[in-house]
Amino acid sequence: MPISSNQLSCFKASADCLRDRMAESGRGKEAGSEDVVLGSDHAGTLPLWRLSDRSQLCSLIGGQRKLQRIIGGHIVGPHSAKYLVSLKRMTGSHFCGGSLVSRSWVLTAAHCKTEINQMLIVAGEYSLSTFEGTEQIFRPSRMVVHPDYSSTTKNADVMLIKLNRPVVYNAFVSIVPLPQQGATVKEGRLCQVSGWGYTSPIGGRTSDTLRSVRLPIVPSWKCNASSSYAGFITSNMICAGLSTGGKDACQGDSGGPLVCEGRVFGIVSWGHSCASPRYPGVYTAVANFQKWIYKTIFRHQ
Repeated sequence: MPISSNQLSCFKASADCLRDRMAESGRGKEAGSEDVVLGSDHAGTLPLWRLSDRSQLCSLIGGQRKLQRIIGGHIVGPHSAKYLVSLKRMTGSHFCGGSLVSRSWVLTAAHCKTEINQMLIVAGEYSLSTFEGTEQIFRPSRMVVHPDYSSTTKNADVMLIKLNRPVVYNAFVSIVPLPQQGATVKEGRLCQVSGWGYTSPIGGRTSDTLRSVRLPIVPSWKCNASSSYAGFITSNMICAGLSTGGKDACQGDSGGPLVCEGRVFGIVSWGHSCASPRYPGVYTAVANFQKWIYKTIFRHQ
């Protein structure tokens, strides 16, 4: 169905879009079986946008200009992190990141959990305030938090979200491979974290585009030292950052991926402030949960 000129102007980030809230969900499910072969790459054609999806975009556009991003990082090329998704509230505001690990499943942090009817997931996102035609919008149909998750200690801070329909693989949307169960990353190895979080621990300059930063892996013994996290780092966590601070993930980046050697080894979880000296960022160790991820996806496919 063609769209009107009024609708088109809405999709181009008119402020009026905020008045058009998403009225329905779950329409236009795509045919096709669940792809549970994790870790492969895919390519395809651009999705044919349904009118219902275009209408949903209006509730996402605008209201993003006060959101800040990754500290000490840089703006990345459009869609250079095709696996990254934005978790949004129904108001359209971004609050967490996530990673596509299959056509229907997103890997994120358990502390990002919210009411299932209060979340939207956007794949193919780059600018939070501009509709670029690459976005694919979904509702969650299921959220699975790891049974060992502790909101107090942030141990096992991992959650899987099933989308209400599969993504369409194309030049803007793909998945990120998982590491092998129990795999580790060497100390000092540079890994990449991407997201739309704060650029400063006390505010920062506004930017509505995706940012990225490369951070070295910090050994657990150093991260757990009395001068750092003093024993609060569990075996299900890994640390990454500079001893001098200055570069880190921050609020708004939570749930996003730490990618090492092309695989998602970490999930942005917690830390002391952001980019503080002696306090690297703390990430969920995805390699400890690979089997749980596979089992969960197969159980609920």
